[in-house]
Amino acid sequence: MDFQTFQQQIGVTFQQQSLLEQAFTHSSYVNEHRSKDYEDNERLEFLGDAVLELAISQYLFRKYPEMAEGELTKFRASIVCEPSLVRFANDLHFSDLIYLGKGEEMTGGRTRPALLADVFEAFIGALYLDQGFDAVISFLQTFVYPKIKKGAFSHAMDYKSQLQEVVQRERNGLIDYNIVEERGPAHNREFVAHVTVQGERFGIGIGRTKKEAEQHAAKEALQLFDVEV
Repeated sequence: MDFQTFQQQIGVTFQQQSLLEQAFTHSSYVNEHRSKDYEDNERLEFLGDAVLELAISQYLFRKYPEMAEGELTKFRASIVCEPSLVRFANDLHFSDLIYLGKGEEMTGGRTRPALLADVFEAFIGALYLDQGFDAVISFLQTFVYPKIKKGAFSHAMDYKSQLQEVVQRERNGLIDYNIVEERGPAHNREFVAHVTVQGERFGIGIGRTKKEAEQHAAKEALQLFDVEV
């Protein structure tokens, strides 16, 4: 698939094609083509993250007037988290369009969840700059909001709370979370968390925030307890 086909598929024509291509340009590609004037998608990702959170917040606020602030926050988190963004990107075959360096390509970067989530956010940022917030809303109304209406995220779990319940029921042990590693540049930080039960490590999680890493660690721990997640 090329960018022309992609734009036909989503029903959007970018006024600045360079913005669209930048959204799909990974830093590894820029590093391998320093002689050319390419820009990677990291700044667009930063912008898109904020635009997407506002757009989803606005939708949930209007769609669920009876929902309390805490519930809205959890619901939004389940929609803008990495696994959900990867699903949106895969549904639209984003991986076909990404510009990657050879090394990143060889190590499976095209299907790496964090990379795909970043590209989706960068695309939202590019669309916002090119055509404004209304265009972002229109895109989400077609490709994201219907999934929310169908309840695709209504069963999103707070894995840490679920793990607490399981441990209390089965062994009444002490649960402890530790961030054991921080890696990557400040604007694209990645955290590694361990969760222990009574001092024994049960799960490892990686996320773009400390909370997300801890949730992933809790999810892995639940699988060791044979809990379906």
